Amino acid sequence: MLVVRDAYANQSADVPQGGIGTIGNFDGLHLGQRAIVDRVVARARALGVPAVVITFDPHPLTVLRPEQAPIPLTTPEQKEKLLEEAGVDVVLILRFTPELARVPAGQFVRELLRGRLELQEIYVGRTFAFGHRREGSLELLQELGGELGFQAFGVEEVFWSGDRISSTRIRRTLSEGKVEEAAAMLGRPYSIAGTIVRGDRMGHRLGWPTINLAPEHKLMPLNGVYATRVYFASFPATFDAVTNIGTRPTVYENYQRVVESHILDFKADVYGKRVEVSFYKRLREERIFPSVMDLSAQIARDVEAAREMFARRRSLEQEGVRTGL
Repeated sequence: MLVVRDAYANQSADVPQGGIGTIGNFDGLHLGQRAIVDRVVARARALGVPAVVITFDPHPLTVLRPEQAPIPLTTPEQKEKLLEEAGVDVVLILRFTPELARVPAGQFVRELLRGRLELQEIYVGRTFAFGHRREGSLELLQELGGELGFQAFGVEEVFWSGDRISSTRIRRTLSEGKVEEAAAMLGRPYSIAGTIVRGDRMGHRLGWPTINLAPEHKLMPLNGVYATRVYFASFPATFDAVTNIGTRPTVYENYQRVVESHILDFKADVYGKRVEVSFYKRLREERIFPSVMDLSAQIARDVEAAREMFARRRSLEQEGVRTGL
């Protein structure tokens, strides 16, 4: 997959022409956004031309209204990986600046979408807006398409459990600890990436050694204990785990929030390794126990619950049953 960064300002970058494209933030690349990307990829394959995604970094609200800017669901690296896995051929990343925000929608279409990329077809959500003062719309794309020689199509929104899937809804769901619902809307478990750092070895002293994550993400699920999987790109391999997000109130008072995972049946020196932790199920809330012995006994129950859950998933997968995650 070709990735062109700062693509609006970098006019000298060589980009394929004549493709099928879409434009948007695509934070999280949830099922609603995948519906658009999948249409683009399918049409591009049918015509034998590149599938092109145009996106922004940072999110426009970070520049226009910083106090309203959402916390990203995905890192830039995760977003690029997800787009590549979806079959996208070209990603143009536009550095969003106050100058870009002032570009009229019509000029943007003439200069980039048609003038530079010569897109044949453009697919966007039916309520998508772009350009200065959000004056650009599906209707404007269709009007300009008739003049400039391309076609524009709207893609219907995707609903789950009675409501429209959106990045905002997924963020709210994660803030409530409902990681299974978030996964249903994302089409995959929510995951955070980061580097393993040295902790205070409290888990080791309790008999449940953990890896401590310095996360790259700011968006964390609600404090609690989760059944997770930890992916090591350096192996590469994925391991079942139990992950705690919280302040460890049984052991400390007013401690900083930590992300720590006990990886099942795992022993290795992995300090400094980069990992990705995916959240499958919330096992319980974080709470204070009468003693560290009681806490250790509860961790044992958490580990057993995670083992049983992942064993059921593997059994279903072997039978060809979709688990939804």
